[in-house]
Amino acid sequence: MAWNEPGGSQDKDPWGGRRKNQGPPDLDEMIRKLQKKLNSIFGGKGGGGGGNGGDGGGKAASAGAAVIVAVVFIAWLAYDSIHFIQPAERGVVLRFGKYVDTLQPGPSIRLPNPIEKVIRVDVDQIRTVEIGYRGDGGRQGSVALNESLMLTQDENIVEIKLAVQYKVKSPDDYLFFDRDPDITMRKAAESAIRETVGKSQMDFILKEGRSEVAARTKDSLQATLDRYTTGLIVTSVNIQDAQPPEQVQEAFLDAIRAREDQERLINEAEAYANEVIPKARGEAARLVEDANAYKARVVAAAQGETARFLEVLREYQKAPAVTRERLYIESLETVLQNSSKVMVDVEKGSNLLYLPLDRLTQRPESVAPNTLNTAPAPTRVMPPEPPRSTNRSRETR
Repeated sequence: MAWNEPGGSQDKDPWGGRRKNQGPPDLDEMIRKLQKKLNSIFGGKGGGGGGNGGDGGGKAASAGAAVIVAVVFIAWLAYDSIHFIQPAERGVVLRFGKYVDTLQPGPSIRLPNPIEKVIRVDVDQIRTVEIGYRGDGGRQGSVALNESLMLTQDENIVEIKLAVQYKVKSPDDYLFFDRDPDITMRKAAESAIRETVGKSQMDFILKEGRSEVAARTKDSLQATLDRYTTGLIVTSVNIQDAQPPEQVQEAFLDAIRAREDQERLINEAEAYANEVIPKARGEAARLVEDANAYKARVVAAAQGETARFLEVLREYQKAPAVTRERLYIESLETVLQNSSKVMVDVEKGSNLLYLPLDRLTQRPESVAPNTLNTAPAPTRVMPPEPPRSTNRSRETR
Protein backbone atom coordinates (compact mmCIF):
# COMPACT_ATOMS: atom_id res chain seq x y z
CA MET A 1 0.00 0.00 0.00
CA ALA A 2 1.32 3.49 -0.92
CA TRP A 3 2.41 5.68 1.89
CA ASN A 4 0.05 8.49 0.90
CA GLU A 5 -3.01 6.36 0.28
CA PRO A 6 -5.78 5.96 2.85
CA GLY A 7 -4.88 3.40 5.46
CA GLY A 8 -1.20 3.82 4.79
CA SER A 9 1.42 5.26 7.10
CA GLN A 10 0.92 9.00 6.76
CA ASP A 11 3.88 9.93 8.90
CA LYS A 12 6.44 7.95 6.94
CA ASP A 13 7.73 9.04 3.46
CA PRO A 14 9.12 6.71 0.82
CA TRP A 15 12.71 7.64 1.74
CA GLY A 16 12.39 6.08 5.14
CA GLY A 17 11.84 9.18 7.21
CA ARG A 18 8.85 10.30 9.01
CA ARG A 19 6.89 13.28 7.93
CA LYS A 20 6.18 16.18 10.14
CA ASN A 21 3.24 18.44 9.91
CA GLN A 22 2.80 19.57 6.28
CA GLY A 23 3.13 23.39 5.58
CA PRO A 24 4.96 26.07 3.55
CA PRO A 25 8.78 26.38 3.81
CA ASP A 26 10.09 28.49 6.66
CA LEU A 27 11.51 31.76 5.15
CA ASP A 28 13.23 32.76 8.33
CA GLU A 29 15.14 29.48 8.34
CA MET A 30 16.24 30.03 4.75
CA ILE A 31 17.47 33.55 5.55
CA ARG A 32 19.41 32.27 8.55
CA LYS A 33 21.08 29.62 6.41
CA LEU A 34 22.07 32.25 3.77
CA GLN A 35 23.52 34.50 6.49
CA LYS A 36 25.57 31.63 7.85
CA LYS A 37 27.04 30.96 4.40
CA LEU A 38 27.89 34.65 3.91
CA ASN A 39 29.47 34.79 7.37
CA SER A 40 31.60 31.81 6.55
CA ILE A 41 32.70 33.49 3.32
CA PHE A 42 33.57 36.85 4.89
CA GLY A 43 35.09 35.40 8.09
CA GLY A 44 32.07 35.55 10.38
CA LYS A 45 31.21 33.01 13.00
CA GLY A 46 28.78 30.29 12.14
CA GLY A 47 26.66 28.28 14.47
CA GLY A 48 23.32 28.49 15.97
CA GLY A 49 22.72 31.90 16.63
CA GLY A 50 20.68 33.30 19.24
CA GLY A 51 20.95 36.70 20.87
CA ASN A 52 23.75 39.15 19.94
CA GLY A 53 25.66 36.63 17.81
CA GLY A 54 22.80 36.36 15.38
CA ASP A 55 22.47 40.13 15.00
CA GLY A 56 26.20 40.61 14.27
CA GLY A 57 26.20 37.91 11.63
CA GLY A 58 23.24 39.49 9.88
CA LYS A 59 24.91 42.88 9.73
CA ALA A 60 28.12 41.44 8.29
CA ALA A 61 26.19 39.53 5.66
CA SER A 62 24.29 42.64 4.67
CA ALA A 63 27.53 44.62 4.37
CA GLY A 64 29.13 41.92 2.20
CA ALA A 65 26.16 41.80 -0.12
CA ALA A 66 26.20 45.59 -0.46
CA VAL A 67 29.88 45.51 -1.39
CA ILE A 68 29.25 42.87 -4.00
CA VAL A 69 26.35 44.82 -5.44
CA ALA A 70 28.45 48.02 -5.47
CA VAL A 71 31.33 46.31 -7.25
CA VAL A 72 29.02 44.80 -9.84
CA PHE A 73 27.32 48.16 -10.35
CA ILE A 74 30.63 50.00 -10.77
CA ALA A 75 31.86 47.38 -13.26
CA TRP A 76 28.64 47.67 -15.21
CA LEU A 77 28.93 51.47 -15.30
CA ALA A 78 32.57 51.28 -16.42
CA TYR A 79 31.77 48.78 -19.14
CA ASP A 80 28.75 50.65 -20.51
CA SER A 81 29.79 54.28 -19.88
CA ILE A 82 33.45 54.56 -20.91
CA HIS A 83 34.06 54.22 -24.66
CA PHE A 84 37.41 54.25 -26.46
CA ILE A 85 36.88 55.27 -30.12
CA GLN A 86 39.65 54.21 -32.51
CA PRO A 87 41.15 56.74 -35.01
CA ALA A 88 39.38 55.07 -37.93
CA GLU A 89 36.02 54.99 -36.14
CA ARG A 90 33.23 57.32 -35.15
CA GLY A 91 30.77 56.58 -32.34
CA VAL A 92 27.08 57.29 -32.99
CA VAL A 93 25.27 57.93 -29.67
CA LEU A 94 21.60 56.98 -29.30
CA ARG A 95 19.60 58.05 -26.27
CA PHE A 96 16.51 55.90 -25.90
CA GLY A 97 16.89 55.09 -29.61
CA LYS A 98 17.22 58.73 -30.79
CA TYR A 99 20.44 60.13 -32.31
CA VAL A 100 22.05 62.76 -30.07
CA ASP A 101 25.78 62.94 -30.85
CA THR A 102 28.77 61.55 -32.75
CA LEU A 103 31.88 60.63 -30.76
CA GLN A 104 35.29 61.51 -32.20
CA PRO A 105 38.40 59.31 -31.75
CA GLY A 106 39.53 59.02 -28.13
CA PRO A 107 37.97 58.16 -24.75
CA SER A 108 34.44 59.32 -24.00
CA ILE A 109 32.02 58.87 -21.08
CA ARG A 110 28.34 58.39 -21.79
CA LEU A 111 25.31 57.17 -19.91
CA PRO A 112 25.06 53.38 -19.62
CA ASN A 113 22.82 51.12 -21.60
CA PRO A 114 19.82 51.07 -21.93
CA ILE A 115 19.77 54.85 -21.48
CA GLU A 116 22.38 55.52 -24.16
CA LYS A 117 23.87 53.23 -26.76
CA VAL A 118 27.04 53.81 -28.84
CA ILE A 119 27.34 52.32 -32.35
CA ARG A 120 30.83 52.28 -33.85
CA VAL A 121 31.20 53.02 -37.58
CA ASP A 122 34.46 52.61 -39.53
CA VAL A 123 34.83 55.77 -41.66
CA ASP A 124 38.30 55.01 -43.11
CA GLN A 125 37.50 51.64 -44.63
CA ILE A 126 37.59 51.74 -48.44
CA ARG A 127 34.68 49.77 -49.78
CA THR A 128 34.30 48.60 -53.38
CA VAL A 129 31.30 47.95 -55.56
CA GLU A 130 31.74 46.24 -58.95
CA ILE A 131 29.45 46.83 -61.92
CA GLY A 132 29.50 44.38 -64.82
CA TYR A 133 31.70 41.75 -63.16
CA ARG A 134 32.46 40.13 -59.85
CA GLY A 135 36.06 40.28 -58.67
CA ASP A 136 38.04 37.22 -57.66
CA GLY A 137 41.02 37.93 -55.43
CA GLY A 138 41.77 41.29 -57.01
CA ARG A 139 41.27 39.95 -60.54
CA GLN A 140 38.24 40.23 -62.73
CA GLY A 141 36.20 37.11 -62.27
CA SER A 142 32.80 36.26 -63.69
CA VAL A 143 31.01 38.70 -65.98
CA ALA A 144 27.52 40.00 -65.18
CA LEU A 145 26.10 40.67 -68.64
CA ASN A 146 22.89 42.12 -67.27
CA GLU A 147 24.99 44.91 -65.74
CA SER A 148 27.82 45.29 -68.27
CA LEU A 149 25.85 45.66 -71.53
CA MET A 150 24.89 49.30 -72.13
CA LEU A 151 23.44 51.35 -74.99
CA THR A 152 25.38 54.34 -76.34
CA GLN A 153 24.10 57.56 -77.87
CA ASP A 154 24.70 56.32 -81.44
CA GLU A 155 22.60 53.20 -80.70
CA ASN A 156 25.51 50.80 -80.30
CA ILE A 157 25.97 48.27 -77.51
CA VAL A 158 29.14 48.39 -75.43
CA GLU A 159 30.29 46.13 -72.61
CA ILE A 160 31.70 48.07 -69.65
CA LYS A 161 33.20 46.85 -66.37
CA LEU A 162 33.25 49.47 -63.64
CA ALA A 163 34.79 49.56 -60.15
CA VAL A 164 33.65 52.19 -57.63
CA GLN A 165 35.48 52.81 -54.36
CA TYR A 166 33.78 54.70 -51.56
CA LYS A 167 33.74 55.22 -47.78
CA VAL A 168 31.47 56.59 -45.07
CA LYS A 169 31.32 60.37 -44.88
CA SER A 170 28.55 60.87 -42.30
CA PRO A 171 28.02 57.99 -39.82
CA ASP A 172 24.60 59.13 -38.64
CA ASP A 173 23.28 59.48 -42.20
CA TYR A 174 24.81 56.11 -43.07
CA LEU A 175 22.97 54.41 -40.16
CA PHE A 176 19.56 56.08 -40.13
CA PHE A 177 18.65 57.87 -43.40
CA ASP A 178 18.88 54.89 -45.75
CA ARG A 179 17.81 51.34 -45.07
CA ASP A 180 20.78 49.78 -46.92
CA PRO A 181 23.29 52.36 -48.19
CA ASP A 182 25.56 49.75 -49.80
CA ILE A 183 22.75 48.42 -52.02
CA THR A 184 21.80 52.00 -52.82
CA MET A 185 25.41 52.63 -53.85
CA ARG A 186 25.36 49.69 -56.28
CA LYS A 187 22.06 50.74 -57.85
CA ALA A 188 23.10 54.38 -58.09
CA ALA A 189 26.49 53.47 -59.65
CA GLU A 190 24.84 51.33 -62.32
CA SER A 191 22.35 54.08 -63.08
CA ALA A 192 25.08 56.75 -63.28
CA ILE A 193 27.29 54.78 -65.69
CA ARG A 194 24.33 53.94 -67.90
CA GLU A 195 23.33 57.60 -68.01
CA THR A 196 26.86 58.69 -68.93
CA VAL A 197 27.26 56.00 -71.60
CA GLY A 198 23.85 56.87 -73.05
CA LYS A 199 25.08 60.43 -73.64
CA SER A 200 28.37 59.42 -75.31
CA GLN A 201 29.42 58.02 -78.67
CA MET A 202 30.80 54.50 -78.85
CA ASP A 203 34.16 55.51 -80.37
CA PHE A 204 34.59 58.16 -77.68
CA ILE A 205 34.02 55.57 -74.93
CA LEU A 206 36.30 52.92 -76.39
CA LYS A 207 39.24 55.19 -77.22
CA GLU A 208 40.08 58.58 -75.78
CA GLY A 209 37.04 59.21 -73.60
CA ARG A 210 37.47 56.67 -70.79
CA SER A 211 38.82 59.13 -68.23
CA GLU A 212 36.13 61.68 -69.03
CA VAL A 213 33.38 59.05 -68.80
CA ALA A 214 34.70 57.96 -65.39
CA ALA A 215 34.81 61.57 -64.14
CA ARG A 216 31.27 62.32 -65.31
CA THR A 217 30.05 59.07 -63.74
CA LYS A 218 31.66 60.00 -60.41
CA ASP A 219 29.99 63.42 -60.36
CA SER A 220 26.58 62.01 -61.23
CA LEU A 221 26.92 59.20 -58.66
CA GLN A 222 27.94 61.56 -55.86
CA ALA A 223 25.00 63.86 -56.61
CA THR A 224 22.60 60.91 -56.38
CA LEU A 225 24.09 59.70 -53.08
CA ASP A 226 23.84 63.18 -51.58
CA ARG A 227 20.23 63.48 -52.72
CA TYR A 228 19.38 60.17 -51.03
CA THR A 229 21.32 61.18 -47.85
CA THR A 230 23.26 57.93 -47.73
CA GLY A 231 26.24 59.37 -45.84
CA LEU A 232 28.68 57.93 -48.42
CA ILE A 233 31.41 59.65 -50.44
CA VAL A 234 32.88 58.30 -53.70
CA THR A 235 36.68 58.22 -53.71
CA SER A 236 37.33 56.85 -57.20
CA VAL A 237 35.58 55.48 -60.28
CA ASN A 238 37.66 53.24 -62.58
CA ILE A 239 36.60 51.75 -65.91
CA GLN A 240 38.26 48.35 -65.85
CA ASP A 241 37.34 47.43 -69.41
CA ALA A 242 35.29 48.83 -72.29
CA GLN A 243 34.77 46.86 -75.47
CA PRO A 244 32.05 45.82 -77.88
CA PRO A 245 30.07 42.62 -77.21
CA GLU A 246 31.86 39.37 -77.84
CA GLN A 247 29.63 38.51 -80.81
CA VAL A 248 30.80 41.53 -82.84
CA GLN A 249 34.35 41.97 -81.58
CA GLU A 250 36.02 40.65 -84.76
CA ALA A 251 34.02 42.96 -87.01
CA PHE A 252 34.69 45.84 -84.68
CA LEU A 253 38.44 45.11 -84.69
CA ASP A 254 38.36 45.10 -88.50
CA ALA A 255 36.65 48.47 -88.45
CA ILE A 256 39.24 49.78 -86.01
CA ARG A 257 42.10 48.56 -88.20
CA ALA A 258 40.52 50.18 -91.26
CA ARG A 259 40.10 53.43 -89.34
CA GLU A 260 43.73 53.28 -88.21
CA ASP A 261 44.87 52.71 -91.82
CA GLN A 262 42.77 55.68 -92.89
CA GLU A 263 44.33 57.88 -90.24
CA ARG A 264 47.81 56.66 -91.19
CA LEU A 265 47.28 57.48 -94.86
CA ILE A 266 45.84 60.87 -93.97
CA ASN A 267 48.86 61.61 -91.82
CA GLU A 268 51.23 60.55 -94.60
CA ALA A 269 49.37 62.74 -97.10
CA GLU A 270 49.48 65.68 -94.73
CA ALA A 271 53.19 65.14 -94.17
CA TYR A 272 53.80 65.05 -97.95
CA ALA A 273 51.68 68.16 -98.41
CA ASN A 274 53.59 69.92 -95.66
CA GLU A 275 56.79 69.05 -97.45
CA VAL A 276 55.73 69.95 -101.03
CA ILE A 277 53.54 73.00 -100.49
CA PRO A 278 56.24 75.16 -98.85
CA LYS A 279 58.63 74.30 -101.67
CA ALA A 280 56.03 75.18 -104.29
CA ARG A 281 55.23 78.41 -102.51
CA GLY A 282 58.90 79.28 -102.30
CA GLU A 283 59.39 78.50 -106.01
CA ALA A 284 56.35 80.62 -106.87
CA ALA A 285 57.67 83.48 -104.76
CA ARG A 286 61.06 83.19 -106.47
CA LEU A 287 59.47 83.27 -109.93
CA VAL A 288 57.41 86.30 -108.94
CA GLU A 289 60.53 88.06 -107.70
CA ASP A 290 62.42 87.13 -110.90
CA ALA A 291 59.53 88.44 -112.97
CA ASN A 292 59.44 91.64 -110.99
CA ALA A 293 63.21 92.02 -111.38
CA TYR A 294 62.98 91.35 -115.12
CA LYS A 295 60.16 93.83 -115.39
CA ALA A 296 62.14 96.46 -113.52
CA ARG A 297 65.22 95.78 -115.63
CA VAL A 298 63.32 95.96 -118.93
CA VAL A 299 61.47 99.07 -117.90
CA ALA A 300 64.70 100.71 -116.77
CA ALA A 301 66.45 99.70 -120.02
CA ALA A 302 63.56 101.03 -122.08
CA GLN A 303 63.58 104.25 -120.13
CA GLY A 304 67.33 104.53 -120.65
CA GLU A 305 66.98 103.88 -124.38
CA THR A 306 64.26 106.48 -124.55
CA ALA A 307 66.35 109.02 -122.69
CA ARG A 308 69.34 108.29 -124.96
CA PHE A 309 67.20 108.53 -128.08
CA LEU A 310 65.90 111.89 -126.94
CA GLU A 311 69.46 113.08 -126.32
CA VAL A 312 70.48 111.90 -129.77
CA LEU A 313 67.43 113.58 -131.23
CA ARG A 314 68.38 116.89 -129.67
CA GLU A 315 71.94 116.58 -130.99
CA TYR A 316 70.63 115.60 -134.42
CA GLN A 317 68.43 118.65 -134.52
CA LYS A 318 71.48 120.79 -133.75
CA ALA A 319 73.84 119.14 -136.35
CA PRO A 320 72.10 116.60 -138.58
CA ALA A 321 75.10 115.69 -140.76
CA VAL A 322 77.54 115.11 -137.95
CA THR A 323 75.06 113.14 -135.95
CA ARG A 324 74.17 111.00 -138.94
CA GLU A 325 77.81 110.19 -139.55
CA ARG A 326 78.38 109.32 -135.90
CA LEU A 327 75.41 107.00 -135.82
CA TYR A 328 76.64 105.27 -138.95
CA ILE A 329 80.07 104.67 -137.48
CA GLU A 330 78.67 103.38 -134.20
CA SER A 331 76.41 100.98 -136.08
CA LEU A 332 79.39 99.62 -138.03
CA GLU A 333 81.32 99.12 -134.79
CA THR A 334 78.44 97.15 -133.34
CA VAL A 335 78.16 94.91 -136.40
CA LEU A 336 81.90 94.35 -136.91
CA GLN A 337 82.57 93.42 -133.28
CA ASN A 338 81.03 89.96 -133.88
CA SER A 339 82.99 89.26 -137.15
CA SER A 340 86.35 87.50 -137.30
CA LYS A 341 87.08 88.53 -140.92
CA VAL A 342 86.54 91.86 -142.63
CA MET A 343 86.81 92.55 -146.34
CA VAL A 344 87.63 96.22 -147.10
CA ASP A 345 86.80 97.63 -150.52
CA VAL A 346 89.31 100.33 -151.42
CA GLU A 347 87.92 103.19 -153.43
CA LYS A 348 89.27 103.38 -156.95
CA GLY A 349 91.13 100.13 -156.69
CA SER A 350 90.67 96.40 -157.09
CA ASN A 351 92.77 95.18 -154.20
CA LEU A 352 91.06 93.81 -151.10
CA LEU A 353 92.51 94.44 -147.72
CA TYR A 354 92.22 91.56 -145.23
CA LEU A 355 92.14 92.50 -141.60
CA PRO A 356 92.58 89.49 -139.17
CA LEU A 357 90.22 90.75 -136.50
CA ASP A 358 90.49 87.50 -134.51
CA ARG A 359 94.19 88.15 -133.94
CA LEU A 360 93.62 91.79 -133.35
CA THR A 361 91.09 91.00 -130.66
CA GLN A 362 93.49 88.52 -129.06
CA ARG A 363 96.32 91.09 -128.93
CA PRO A 364 94.59 94.40 -128.55
CA GLU A 365 97.78 96.11 -127.25
CA SER A 366 99.45 95.76 -130.69
CA VAL A 367 96.66 97.50 -132.55
CA ALA A 368 97.09 101.16 -133.31
CA PRO A 369 94.71 103.50 -131.57
CA ASN A 370 93.26 104.82 -134.81
CA THR A 371 92.97 101.45 -136.52
CA LEU A 372 90.20 99.83 -134.41
CA ASN A 373 88.03 101.04 -131.60
CA THR A 374 88.06 98.37 -128.88
CA ALA A 375 85.81 100.23 -126.45
CA PRO A 376 82.77 98.40 -125.14
CA ALA A 377 79.89 98.31 -127.52
CA PRO A 378 77.23 100.91 -126.80
CA THR A 379 73.60 100.08 -126.51
CA ARG A 380 72.35 98.68 -129.77
CA VAL A 381 70.26 100.92 -131.98
CA MET A 382 69.03 100.49 -135.46
CA PRO A 383 71.73 101.85 -137.82
CA PRO A 384 70.56 104.85 -139.82
CA GLU A 385 70.97 105.15 -143.53
CA PRO A 386 74.51 106.04 -144.63
CA PRO A 387 75.20 109.58 -145.86
CA ARG A 388 74.12 110.34 -149.36
CA SER A 389 77.65 111.18 -150.48
CA THR A 390 78.85 107.72 -149.51
CA ASN A 391 75.98 106.06 -151.30
CA ARG A 392 76.75 108.01 -154.44
CA SER A 393 80.38 107.00 -154.41
CA ARG A 394 79.45 103.34 -154.04
CA GLU A 395 76.93 103.53 -156.82
CA THR A 396 79.55 105.16 -159.02
CA ARG A 397 81.86 102.25 -158.39
